Amino acid sequence: MYSLFDYAFAPTRIVVVSEERLKQAEKDATQQRIEAIDHRIEELSGYRETLKKELSALNEPQSLEEALTGE
Repeated sequence: MYSLFDYAFAPTRIVVVSEERLKQAEKDATQQRIEAIDHRIEELSGYRETLKKELSALNEPQSLEEALTGE
């Protein structure tokens, strides 16, 4: 059975990587963030267009009475 003492003083894990691998991992992570941002921008742009269409539809007269009275 393990105790809290065992977890607190467990040996640390050290991972050695080359400078090239580290730079490649940073590059890949940055590229993934850029792609995620681009995808989010596309989603928000689509949502914005939808809201613009809804707003213009709300501004248009809905019935003949509204068209004649301007209300």
